[in-house]
Amino acid sequence: MPDTQTDTVAAAAATPATQQPYAELGMAEDEYARVREILGRRPTAAELAIYSVMWSEHCSYKSSKAHLRQFGEKAPDSDALLVGMGENAGVVDVGDGNAVTFKLESHNHPSYVEPHQGAATGVGGIVRDILTMGARPVAVMDALRFGPAEEEDTLRVLPGVVSGISSYGNCLGLPNIGGELGFDPGYARNPLVNAMCVGVLDRDDIKLAQASGPGNKVVLFGAPTGPDGIGGASVLASASFDAESGAKRPSVQVGDPFLEKLLVECSLELFRNDLVVGIQDLGAAGVSCSTTELAAGGTGGMRVELDRVPLRDPRLTPEEILMSESQERMMAVVEPDKLDAFQETCRKWNILATVIGDVTDVTSEEAERGGRLVMTWHGETIVDMPPRTASDEGPVYQRPYSRPQDQDGLQADTPERLERPTTDEGLREQVLRVLAAPGVCDPTWVTQQYDRYVLGNTVLAAPHDGGVVRVSDDSDRGISLATDGNGRYTRLDPYTGTQAAYAEAYRNVAATGARPLAVTNCLNYGSPEDPGVMWQFAESTRGLADACQHLGTPVTGGNVSFYNQTGDTAINPTPVVGVLGVISDVNNRLTSAFDTSGARLLLLGETAAELGGSVWASVVHGHLGGHPPRVDLDAEAALGAVLAETAERGLALAAHDLSDGGLAVALAESALRGGTGCSVEVTDPFVSLFSESAGRAVVAVDPRAEAEFTELCSRHGVPVEAVGSTGGSALRVSHPGGGFAIELDELRATHAGTLPDLVGVA
Repeated sequence: MPDTQTDTVAAAAATPATQQPYAELGMAEDEYARVREILGRRPTAAELAIYSVMWSEHCSYKSSKAHLRQFGEKAPDSDALLVGMGENAGVVDVGDGNAVTFKLESHNHPSYVEPHQGAATGVGGIVRDILTMGARPVAVMDALRFGPAEEEDTLRVLPGVVSGISSYGNCLGLPNIGGELGFDPGYARNPLVNAMCVGVLDRDDIKLAQASGPGNKVVLFGAPTGPDGIGGASVLASASFDAESGAKRPSVQVGDPFLEKLLVECSLELFRNDLVVGIQDLGAAGVSCSTTELAAGGTGGMRVELDRVPLRDPRLTPEEILMSESQERMMAVVEPDKLDAFQETCRKWNILATVIGDVTDVTSEEAERGGRLVMTWHGETIVDMPPRTASDEGPVYQRPYSRPQDQDGLQADTPERLERPTTDEGLREQVLRVLAAPGVCDPTWVTQQYDRYVLGNTVLAAPHDGGVVRVSDDSDRGISLATDGNGRYTRLDPYTGTQAAYAEAYRNVAATGARPLAVTNCLNYGSPEDPGVMWQFAESTRGLADACQHLGTPVTGGNVSFYNQTGDTAINPTPVVGVLGVISDVNNRLTSAFDTSGARLLLLGETAAELGGSVWASVVHGHLGGHPPRVDLDAEAALGAVLAETAERGLALAAHDLSDGGLAVALAESALRGGTGCSVEVTDPFVSLFSESAGRAVVAVDPRAEAEFTELCSRHGVPVEAVGSTGGSALRVSHPGGGFAIELDELRATHAGTLPDLVGVA
């Protein structure tokens, strides 16, 4: 057994000159000096482990916090917001006594190292975040980005990520109701795996991460702690704590969805029976995170006997126990007279539960410093620190940022110089090329691996614009969710590109008939030490904060993922924005499918020659340059209001927003989804088909409702143009100089064949 005496607080105080591996743990010299100042001595090895992991970029947001604050500073007034940023997930009131909690997080780097487990545990982690708010998880979504579809490494990562998401979510019994799939050279060897979960709870039953009430018990329940994931999300090297054995610890967590399912049901029963004072999951930073955040969130302190933590590997040192990111674990604060009932409930669900400590009283001086966290190991005190200094008071960097030197040149290289098709045959061929492009093509190969309808409350799911679920079995009230992001747009203009991602998610939710209510996000960027990357991040957060303020949708929380780059090459900045909306009656929801002949097709919004960052420019010419489409937030709000009222009044047969690929892709998708063709007449076929102007949707309306629908658009100031009708077995486009047609069978073969061909599925 190692000599723990050298790890005690007393020994640390008596040996100030002892060298410590803070740099190997990712801690800067000034950060280490600040820890010594906080403690009034050098830290013990266990304390160093806690501070290094809690002050890591992943856990502390030290490079992003200065910019993220504006989400609170610019937050719009919202009667619906019940819990905002700072907790495990935000909570909003959706009516009828129901509340919803939702959040989006990344698991990018682990998913590259070990695609299946990295993606699977990303789902497990976000589900536990939702669970800790007191909610039953009811659905998941994912936003995925990979390198070039044909590259060998993409073909290694893609199937593993999809299988990880599907196996974990399916085993949990959670429907996967939508998301995104994209491919771009910039994501080679740095895929993005962003997972969202949404949960439902009574609005008066919210749980928080706080350890209050001296004498209350600290209980660790769920899986035993093992060596998996040590230094995973926190980017720490476990070898720093395993020099003697030389054992190589796995850096990616290993998930057990069947245990998580039991943990979910066990936790919900504990909540129903009022057996929990405070609750926290163990995700990134493991025991370090749960103990410091619970202690900091309460009114007292905490004493933990680390020896009591159940282990899968008895060789683990205290530091490894503190940093292990083993999955399916939770930590609860329980009143002593409820402890027996708590443990009995855990036994019922075959969940291991162990009391590892107590909530303690603190002096007024200790309270001013954020309480007191004490940990022992084999009778020796190895941690004695103010927990808030680790969880809430970490370093905040004002990273320098500046506009990249190539930004002006990038914007000056507009797509106007690109050759456009001059014949109907050329137009037809390019429509098919765009429709077959990875990221635009039919994602069924992915989504068919997910169970979209388990639990029985899914009303709408992929491939439609948003996912819709009922909030309860006995209600027709529902929520709609969508995620969107466009790294090409954000590379061209981070401010406008981020607003475009938000506007598209807002528009997708509205296109289902719901009224957008709140926002979460996952912000994926390169190194914050690069001034150009930080400029992208600063402009993106400013753009999102301004847009949410303008349209009255508060940011409830989210995630920042930095260091997404290979060598010195960063990914395109990729803010993924999730929007949640409410629909009072899910029976009125809108789909994107043309399934009725004879409907009038109406184009809402204004179309301009906006092709910067477009799919057409990227797919046909391999070009990225110019400016992204302009975002008019007032126009988005008006369009959203029209779509929601249209659903409530039953005026439309289908609605589909226009985004990647423009009108050409929207018409093809809607025709294929409903099995009914359509005919449209346009003036400028190229711009009409491929422009990606924002704030647009195509709506199918019964001719008898056309006048009423047109009046609704006029009242809200939304431009509306009759462009054609549904019917037949082809997509037909006519214009003053001619036209062309593509049979649905050819559209389907082109659209549906790309992914199966890539992964070798017949």
